[in-house]
Amino acid sequence: MKMPGDARWTVLGLLFLGGMINYLDRSAIGVAAPFLAKQLSLSPSELGWVFSVFFFGYAAFCFVGGYASDRIGARNVFAVAAVVWSVFCGLTAFVFSYTSLLIVRVIFGMGEGPYGSATNKMVSNWFPRRQQASAVGWANAGTPLGGAIAGPIVGFIALTYGWRVSFIVIALIGLCWAVAWMLLVTDRPEQNVRVSAAERAAIAADPVVPAAGPRVNLGRLLVRPGVLATAFAFFGYAYILYFFLSWFPSYLTMQQHLSIKSMSFVGAIPWLLGFTGLAGGGMVSDAIYRFTGNAVLARKLVLVGGLVIAAVCVALAGEVTGVLAAVTLMTVSVFFMYLTGHTYFSLILDTIEKSRVGGVSGFVHLIANLAGIVAPAVTGYMVEASGSFTSAFALAGAIAVLGALSVAVFVHPPRAEAQTLWPCLLYTSDAADDLTRV
Repeated sequence: MKMPGDARWTVLGLLFLGGMINYLDRSAIGVAAPFLAKQLSLSPSELGWVFSVFFFGYAAFCFVGGYASDRIGARNVFAVAAVVWSVFCGLTAFVFSYTSLLIVRVIFGMGEGPYGSATNKMVSNWFPRRQQASAVGWANAGTPLGGAIAGPIVGFIALTYGWRVSFIVIALIGLCWAVAWMLLVTDRPEQNVRVSAAERAAIAADPVVPAAGPRVNLGRLLVRPGVLATAFAFFGYAYILYFFLSWFPSYLTMQQHLSIKSMSFVGAIPWLLGFTGLAGGGMVSDAIYRFTGNAVLARKLVLVGGLVIAAVCVALAGEVTGVLAAVTLMTVSVFFMYLTGHTYFSLILDTIEKSRVGGVSGFVHLIANLAGIVAPAVTGYMVEASGSFTSAFALAGAIAVLGALSVAVFVHPPRAEAQTLWPCLLYTSDAADDLTRV
C-alpha cells in the first residue's frame, strides 16, 4: 500500500479511528458486566440477553445502513450512525433497571449497525481494486484495538470513578470523531477539493467490478449461492467474535477466578494480536491476488484457512485448564479469525456491481450479526445449565468450521479468472465483466 499523503488515506485513517471507537463503545459492556450484574442483580441468562439484544438493532441496521449508503451516501450514513451510537452509549450510564438497559442497548445497536456496510461502500468509492482488500483490512483494523483498550480504559475508570462514568467518557470520544468526519470527508473523490487529478487517475486506472448489461435486481443478488455462503461464513466468524467479545471477560473472572483488574489487562492480549491479523490479512490477500490474477481465489484461500484454524483453537480453549493455556489459544483463535476479517467484504467488492455494494454488504453483514443475537444468549443458557464454558467454546468452533466449508464448496472464482493460466497472472477486463455473473 502507498504511504499516506493522498486524500483517500485521510478517509482510511478516519475509518480506522471510527472502527476503534465503535468497538471501544461496544466492548465496554463486556468489561463493565460484573459491575452491572451486581448492581442490577442480573442472572447469567439475563446478562446474556443484555449482550444479545444489542444485535436486534445492530443486525437490522447493517442492511438498512448499507441500503441507505447506496442511496444517500456512506459519508452521511456514517455521520448519523456515529452520533446515535455515541449518545446511546452515554445513556447506558443512566440505566436504572434491566428493562431500561435492554431498551438502551437495542437503540445503541441500531446506531452501530451501519458501520461495516458503510465502510465497505466508502472503500468502493475511494480505492482501486488492487488496493481494496488492504483498505478493508486497515479500515477495520481499528476494531480489535478498540476492544483491546476497552479493558484498561473502562476497567480503570470503573474502579476509580464508577462504571457509569466510563460510558460517558467514551461517548464523548465518539461525538468528537463524528465532527471530524463531517469536516474532512466527502462521499466520493470527485466531491473533495483535496483530491488531485493524479489521485483521481490512480483510482480510475484500476476499476472495480463494472455493471455488465442491465442492472441486476438486489433481491436476485442476495440469493446467489456465493453470496449466501459468504454470509454464512461471516456468521461463523461473528459467532466466535461475539462469544469472545461478550463472555470472555466473564469467563476469566467466573471460571479462571481473575480479579477485575487482572481481567482488564489479560483480556486485552487477544485483541492486540487480532489487530495484527486484521491489518495484515488484507495485504496478504492482495499479494495473493497480484500473484495469481484471481481475486476471488485469493480471498477464499485466506478465509477458509484462517477460519478453520480459528475454529479449532476456540474449541480447544474450552478443554484446557489454566489462564495461560486458555488465553494463548483464544489469542491464536482471534488472530486467525481476524486474518479473515477483510475477505467477506472483499468478496462482495470483487463480485458485485458498484451501485449494489452497499445493499449486498448490508445483507451479508446482517446475516453475520445474527450471531450477535444467538451467541451471547445461547452461551448464557449453556453456562447457567452446565456451570462451565466448555460446551460453549466447542459450539463456537463447530459453527465456524461449517462456515468455512460452505465457502470452500459454494464460492468459486469467476469463470474468466478460473481459466487464467495460474500463476501467469494478468487481470483483464473480460474477467471483470464475468464477475457480475457469479
